[in-house]
Amino acid sequence: MARHEDLPIPIHSTLEPVYGGGSQSEEAQLRFDYLKSKFVDVFGHSPDVYTRSPGRVNLIGEHIDYEGYSVLPMAIRQDTIVAIRRHNDGESEKVIRIANVSEKYSLCTYPADPNQDIDLKNHRWGHYFICGYKGYYEYAKSKGLDVGVPVGLDVMVDGTVPTGSGLSSSAALVCSSTIALMAAYDVNFPKKEIAQLTCECERHIGTQSGGMDQAISVMAQSGFAELIDFNPIRATDIKLPAGGSFVIAHSLAESQKAVTAATNYNNRVVECRLAAILLGIKLGMKPQEAISNVKTLSDVEELCLSFAGSLGSSDPVLAVKEILGEEPYSADDIEKITEENLQSIFANSPSSLDVLKAANHFKLFQRASHVYSEAKRVHAFKETVSSNLSEEDMLKKLGDLMNESHYSCSVLYECSCPELEELVKVCRDNGALGARLTGAGWGGCAVALVKESIVPQFILNLKEQFYQSRIGKGVINKNDLGLYVFASKPSSGAAIFKFN
Repeated sequence: MARHEDLPIPIHSTLEPVYGGGSQSEEAQLRFDYLKSKFVDVFGHSPDVYTRSPGRVNLIGEHIDYEGYSVLPMAIRQDTIVAIRRHNDGESEKVIRIANVSEKYSLCTYPADPNQDIDLKNHRWGHYFICGYKGYYEYAKSKGLDVGVPVGLDVMVDGTVPTGSGLSSSAALVCSSTIALMAAYDVNFPKKEIAQLTCECERHIGTQSGGMDQAISVMAQSGFAELIDFNPIRATDIKLPAGGSFVIAHSLAESQKAVTAATNYNNRVVECRLAAILLGIKLGMKPQEAISNVKTLSDVEELCLSFAGSLGSSDPVLAVKEILGEEPYSADDIEKITEENLQSIFANSPSSLDVLKAANHFKLFQRASHVYSEAKRVHAFKETVSSNLSEEDMLKKLGDLMNESHYSCSVLYECSCPELEELVKVCRDNGALGARLTGAGWGGCAVALVKESIVPQFILNLKEQFYQSRIGKGVINKNDLGLYVFASKPSSGAAIFKFN
């Protein structure tokens, strides 16, 4: 039987296979009906086809996908739906019009030109669709498909993944947009190829994304978390213990990954590459060889392991500790070791050059220590779930791993913020077995592992102890609380809907 990542995106004629029966399906039906009526209002036609991709919560494995390591996310029920209509060749206006059911987002218009550049200095929400548009055309061309002359497109988006929440609203939009384009052109590819393609698409927006968000959004299976491996992309179903539930809570600090990339997200990508190059050189590689061949910390893990082995250990963090030292490095310190200036090492990456302009120093020991220890925690999590432990012990062990992950993200990777620290503490004080920031950090959400039996009370306590004061200050509206704190079971991945 084919592995599910080798299968194409499923096509459904009803909502039930994705949204289940009962109230969730009714709620989804209302959304799709409203989306269609808005589409007709704005564009004067019905859409040809609809697609959906879910957001995700990463249970463990933060900031290691772009270093080549496996991660363990699950899809959530919140998703982004895209309705699309492809113009006929004869229709004169060759433009892409992208509208949103939410008044918050104004209509964006772009030329129907797959070679257009995205203006990164002028950030618009429609850029995420254009990422998918450009990526689809590049990919179709590489497959030898005749895509014909570009025509106009009408697009309407409806998303329920809170933006800036670390639940991957951007990947849900890029994935749903890319799949909508495929569906509009009546083509479909294996999920693993779409996961890879959509990861590359999002790089058009300027974030050096690692691929986890797109992989889970495209490949998720209802009822399972997924262990996602990279190079090549693979997904392994992970059945979580029934007695535990994951509660997702927004810190209300917005994480603006694309906007703050030079000082936050992309800065860490650059620090990891520099740490990997320095480890390579100090463990015997010639500087030029390390600069050419070492892209990620996973590239030098074997060297670190053999160094640790010579000291009777199997922990690559020992090599990091002995070789890199805890003091931050200046650009000069690094250039003495690499024998090349940083600008030329990163000459092919404009987003990395932006990091170099903004950075005063580089914390290489801390970033590498986080990546190697976090990669081990992902496998410990997977092994715990498939072990013979009692459910009680299993849940406790999973919680401990999540707590260790948060500490590492907060102290070594420095991607937390005061609101997240407060929220994680409130979660633990109210009975969470484990709680950690999830997603890129610097705002966004925490995820807490809670015994199923206390979930309603736990959520109530969070509302009182974390959200109530913020409602009082007018930060959020009481009626919107359900968007900011909710329990989630693993949901299904991307789908195409063609209604008769």
